[in-house]
Amino acid sequence: MSLKPCPSSPNCVSTLADATDSVHYIEPLSIEADPLAALNAIESALTSIGAKITSRSDSKIDAVVTSKLFRFKDDVTVVVDGNTVHARSASRVGHSDLGANRKRITALFAKISTS
Repeated sequence: MSLKPCPSSPNCVSTLADATDSVHYIEPLSIEADPLAALNAIESALTSIGAKITSRSDSKIDAVVTSKLFRFKDDVTVVVDGNTVHARSASRVGHSDLGANRKRITALFAKISTS
């Protein structure tokens, strides 16, 4: 599985962070859908929030989300591993993201679990 680890700063969340790390850890999503259908739903959900897809493979999507106000760029990676969706969202600059990356992955998981 290919998700970069989060830096020590609190502007990143990942499903592969240590579960005891309340700053960086976010629960992965279990899915019932076929992995390809899940990837299609993930891509659709990402584009619906304004993300630019930078690459896609059979199991992974990389995207960039640019904030509306200050034009900050956040990198998002989502990997489908069987019936589990893993994700990482991290700000490129700054120390704190005021919870933006956690909110983004939570909203993304909510969208794909209902599609």
